[in-house]
Amino acid sequence: MKTTLAALLWLTLFTPALAAADPGPVDFQVLERKSRPADRFTQGLYFDGERWLESSGLYGRSWLAEYTDPSANPVRRKWLAGNRFAEGLAVFNDYLYLLTYRAGELQIYDLRNFNLVHLLHYKGEGWGLTSDGESLIMSNGSDTLTFRTPDGFEVTRHLKVTGGGQNWAMLNELEYVNGLIWANIWQDSRVIAIDPETGEVQGWLDLAQLAKQSLRGRRHVDAVANGIAWDESRNGLWVTGKYWPDLYLLRPQGLGFDSPEEASGLE
Repeated sequence: MKTTLAALLWLTLFTPALAAADPGPVDFQVLERKSRPADRFTQGLYFDGERWLESSGLYGRSWLAEYTDPSANPVRRKWLAGNRFAEGLAVFNDYLYLLTYRAGELQIYDLRNFNLVHLLHYKGEGWGLTSDGESLIMSNGSDTLTFRTPDGFEVTRHLKVTGGGQNWAMLNELEYVNGLIWANIWQDSRVIAIDPETGEVQGWLDLAQLAKQSLRGRRHVDAVANGIAWDESRNGLWVTGKYWPDLYLLRPQGLGFDSPEEASGLE
């Protein structure tokens, strides 16, 4: 395990990071890997230092779960109705907000017991969700993010994602960290960092090699990178994918993160 971890630790993308005006790949280190069941159609992911929250999608198979060990059974799990397709999630105050794919329904749960306490509605599809501490930020598969109020889920502004002369459509799972919005892209190995004021992409992490390593030769059309969770105590990003049997803790070089950890600091 230590040999494998050491190899993972020095896995980096060797293309240097470019300036924000010309975004490109950002180097990172893999600080840790955790195993988990490979049957999760991961939609939303959250970590508060002690517990994990995850939503898994598909009709008739969608659930919301809390666990302390990703490799163990959930501490609690809430199954959605068969006609509801779970999407991204966000935590705000003492509540968990869960999007649904095409039902136009935002489900709000009490974090203490997973009791459903409120339903709100929105137009269009729901994909990813995060919070910057004031607003909820939502993706819908387009190149535009929507900022909404936590109380009524009302739209306050739209943010078109731009930069590098590319079309940034299919924005999916979101995570707000260190003043940037990190986003998965459906059927793309990149996790992009977005300026929440301008919408400009600042750079990205390419998870292609991690995907190849995690899937170990298995092929599934939906086994794409999806799931980002901030580990505040270690100032890194946990990433995974749909049907991936692993979670990886990454430390980007720059973009608000500290210098990479030394190998001697790992157990």
